[in-house]
Amino acid sequence: QVQLVESGGGLVQPGESLRLSCAASGSIFNINVMNWYRQAPGKERELVAAITRSGSTNVADSVKGRFTISRENVKNTVYLQMNSLKPEDTAVYFCNLRQWTTSGLLEYWGQGTQVTVSS
Repeated sequence: QVQLVESGGGLVQPGESLRLSCAASGSIFNINVMNWYRQAPGKERELVAAITRSGSTNVADSVKGRFTISRENVKNTVYLQMNSLKPEDTAVYFCNLRQWTTSGLLEYWGQGTQVTVSS
């Protein structure tokens, strides 16, 4: 089993920054992708950024140039550095882990952390 624990959310003003963290524990396999999703009220959950274990990244166009995803494999931790935040970035942010195991593809979710951008 795998547990994902997010931290770092909060209330900030437009233009400010936040850094989200997500620590994974349990049975972590080498072939995996760690992702950040977000879901705003009344909207579907959307992929914000993804990073493979080797460091390859993919960032949504809506946040490109403002958000950066990174990870520390030794700590099984993924980060989302969010700069120049906008009100439309307000959402619950979820950490997600997908890993390929001997049992196939497994997926896990964190509990979510609220990010609110408001003046």
